[in-house]
Amino acid sequence: MRGLDRYLARTVVLATALVLAIIVGLDAVTVFIDESEDISESYTAFEVFVYVALTLPGSLYEYTPFATMIGCLVGLGQLASSSELVVMRSAGVSIARIVWIVMKPTLVIALAAFLLGEYVAPRAEQLAQSRRAIVQNPGEGVAGRHGLWNREGDTFLHFNALDPDGEVFGIILLQFDERLQLQSALRAQSATFAGDHWMMHQAVRTDFSSWQTERTPYDTLRWDTAITPELLTMEVVAPDKLPLADLYRYSRYLSQQGLEAEDFELAMWRKLLQPLTVAGLVLVAISFIFGPLRDGTLGFRIFAGVLVGIVFRTSQDLLGPASLVFGFSPLYAALVPVLLCMGFGLVLLRRAQ
Repeated sequence: MRGLDRYLARTVVLATALVLAIIVGLDAVTVFIDESEDISESYTAFEVFVYVALTLPGSLYEYTPFATMIGCLVGLGQLASSSELVVMRSAGVSIARIVWIVMKPTLVIALAAFLLGEYVAPRAEQLAQSRRAIVQNPGEGVAGRHGLWNREGDTFLHFNALDPDGEVFGIILLQFDERLQLQSALRAQSATFAGDHWMMHQAVRTDFSSWQTERTPYDTLRWDTAITPELLTMEVVAPDKLPLADLYRYSRYLSQQGLEAEDFELAMWRKLLQPLTVAGLVLVAISFIFGPLRDGTLGFRIFAGVLVGIVFRTSQDLLGPASLVFGFSPLYAALVPVLLCMGFGLVLLRRAQ
């Protein structure tokens, strides 16, 4: 039986690796073409290539569940087409055992993807986004294309780019009073974090009153705030590519500031449930092989897998905003598609037995 385990596992892993390479490769080509439209003297083709390369870990993590399902359809479909699965069943190997044999390597793949998304993809994604913003806006203090906004109390913050070493470029601070009247505007070319405060460089502060404005330049200016480089990183990197600890910490920070944190809570639950997502999609793939796709062609199996993946992803995309609109927990928005997927697969497997 160990030989059978290794054979099935090798078949599924190789098929999954091939599918993942094709999907990620196509995605990388698409991103490269999109970014090529912004090529300039500073943002060269080499910088575009570096940006695409740095986003690859995030793409690998994102497409792993989808690629695992297609890989199972392709690998097991080939075994079904050559009647090898029929021979296994005739030898007394139950469907439940085949499911468990296939599930073990796919869960290992899911664990590897989780570790990649937890420790490699966030750092690479931050470096990619920051490097692109800095290169596309060399020497600019503010108003970068990829700049982002944040808020702390009555102060609104804009920054153009965040270097992975903790230096911020292109800062605007807008201070409002209780009546939402603008009190002051502060612009700085850059700022460095000094442990418990920021030190701004080449700053200009403009104070507003009912009858005049006062402009004061500074070579350096201390900025005391609870905002840290780690919190700013949360704004640079998409929520689904952040590590779990940062998602939890930043969702709490947003809640304390009275801001919406559902996107980060949803991303946290989706990341926690990704192994179950992989298991559910693999279960559907196996049920298809022993059920309606037993005699189907390879192309039709792939088409069916893509269709199921699209339906699954659409349900996730719909339930996420729905949790915000209707006020139910993001946990349910992340868990319901997984449970429906697993339930659908189990029903098909029971009918196949």
